[in-house]
Amino acid sequence: MNKINSLLDRLIPVTTPLAVVLGLLFPVFFIHFRPFVIVLFGAITFSGALKLTAREIGNAVRSPVPILLFFVSTHIIMPLAALFSSSLFFSNTEVIAGYVLLFAGPTAVSGFIWVMIFRGDKALSLTFILLDTLLAPFIVPATILFFMGAKVKMDMTGITISLLFMVVVPTIIAVALNESSRGKIPKIICPGLDPLSKICLMLVIAANSSAVAPAVNLKDPLIWQITLLCVSLTALGFLLGKFFAAISRCSDQKAISLILAGGLRNNSAVMTIAVAFFPETAVLPAVMSIVFQQTIAAIMGKLIIKNYCSKENP
Repeated sequence: MNKINSLLDRLIPVTTPLAVVLGLLFPVFFIHFRPFVIVLFGAITFSGALKLTAREIGNAVRSPVPILLFFVSTHIIMPLAALFSSSLFFSNTEVIAGYVLLFAGPTAVSGFIWVMIFRGDKALSLTFILLDTLLAPFIVPATILFFMGAKVKMDMTGITISLLFMVVVPTIIAVALNESSRGKIPKIICPGLDPLSKICLMLVIAANSSAVAPAVNLKDPLIWQITLLCVSLTALGFLLGKFFAAISRCSDQKAISLILAGGLRNNSAVMTIAVAFFPETAVLPAVMSIVFQQTIAAIMGKLIIKNYCSKENP
């Protein structure tokens, strides 16, 4: 099972866009998974959070500067950049809202996998993920409301409740189990649960993609315009993380974690929220982000993170 999980980790740049394609090609089949998306996503969060301990989080919080810079980068600058750039290129309010939603979302759980690959600070990465997911039910609705106001109709209560059950409740349960069992439960169930969570992730993406399949027309120039801006903004997130890592003069391992957390978004959670509570067009930025995000992470890792790796491992 560990070998299968390692293989699935390496294939993330392939499996995530593949899941989008499957959902778009076979919507009649994958649409049947839509009622279970929140449960499936909760299982994904639970699997990742089982590796969290209070001590690791406490050690990371003792150096609050990287955490503060992370939140400034991901929840102030990037939503502003998304709003400004999308407003320049699009007149469609729903598309603009989709961009703001995407870059208001929490950092990706998959970022921890990349941190392990590039040998970053795992405790700091887990702290970013935990704090951001715990605060997501408050930050995401507040960000959308602040930047978009009444321009887009939203069920704020529904968004908050969905995020609570997708990320907060599973995280609390998982950390409690890990702490109460002194790490025994994760050792027993993680080898089987980790690869299962990767399959759940594919099902979530495919199910959400199937819901917006009628709105995705590859012959429509709008799709490619949305894709180009998604790629540009995602790359900007990585570069912004590198900038803040430089000005904070943090260690190389912390810098790696900050760069990856700043560049990656939990677009599966964002897509789930968008499909449930936003018009179809607003979902497109999250769909296109899923297709390219992990590949961009691999490229940016080679371009801007490899120098940190070589310092740590001369």
